[in-house]
Amino acid sequence: MEEPYYKYSQFLKDKYGKKTYKLPVNLPTTCPNRDGSFDTEGCYFCGEEGADFEMLPDDMSVRNQLLENKEYIGERYGVDQFIAYFQNYTNTYLPLDKLQEYAKEAAEIEGVAAVYFSTRPDAINERYISALKSSLLEVSSEIELAFEFGLQTVNYKTLRKVNRQHGLAEFIDAVLTAKRFKVEVGAHMILNLPGDEREDIIEGARILSALEVNHVKLHALYIRENSVFAEQFKEGELKICSLDEYIDRVILFLENLAPDIAVQRLIGRAPGDGTVFVNWDTPWWEIHDLIIKRMNERNTYQGRSFNYLKGKALAKF
Repeated sequence: MEEPYYKYSQFLKDKYGKKTYKLPVNLPTTCPNRDGSFDTEGCYFCGEEGADFEMLPDDMSVRNQLLENKEYIGERYGVDQFIAYFQNYTNTYLPLDKLQEYAKEAAEIEGVAAVYFSTRPDAINERYISALKSSLLEVSSEIELAFEFGLQTVNYKTLRKVNRQHGLAEFIDAVLTAKRFKVEVGAHMILNLPGDEREDIIEGARILSALEVNHVKLHALYIRENSVFAEQFKEGELKICSLDEYIDRVILFLENLAPDIAVQRLIGRAPGDGTVFVNWDTPWWEIHDLIIKRMNERNTYQGRSFNYLKGKALAKF
């Protein structure tokens, strides 16, 4: 089945010359939206364990987590080049010296080509980026630093409703700051948050394109137990769009996304246990195939509507 979008796997192959896989790392950290710095309830869709349900325990050293995952993933997929991916909670929400130790520990693993931090856009600054780059340089000039910022939506009203405790401005600032250091940047987006309309999806793709992010990861909203949304969902107060609508939103997003921005995934994965709603009880790969099938039927593709930047009003001259 032809895939009419720029896959992240191809992006990595284009960049590094061969297949490259992420190795997840679980750090003993939390989130400013949980520890009282901003709030204690967290984002309303987030469960108590953050995003670490597929990960090794955080009391294992970074080195041991990477070595164990490297052995498993390397043998399974026949690869020897990797990205150390700090994934759970807000990974830069740590003292800088400790974060530098973790980064260096990851960079010292043979076969690691880059170190990624998944984090909130308000949990990074010039001092942290500069220090992390310097830490990696101490190990090798070849190892890259990258950040994936959780934006979720460009609709500031929706961000407030889901208790993100940041707006669009913080995301723009984080991307521009990282870009000044020539650091690779990704974004995470949830395309069916309550309150978002199709116009928000289109605008999200346009803003990411204008900011020239390197890649994006798409998710559908899934609801974990012990979250605010879980209670609202059980009480019938929270409405989630249909799978059909989600598929159309993904297509709209891709059509408006710059064709050179890699797409890490079209739908997220989540555990069945401890989850009150996930992916319309449909396997993620089946939803992926449905999206591709519909795009091919419509003869559409990523970037089809990418005609709005670089002074479009002057095109007639």
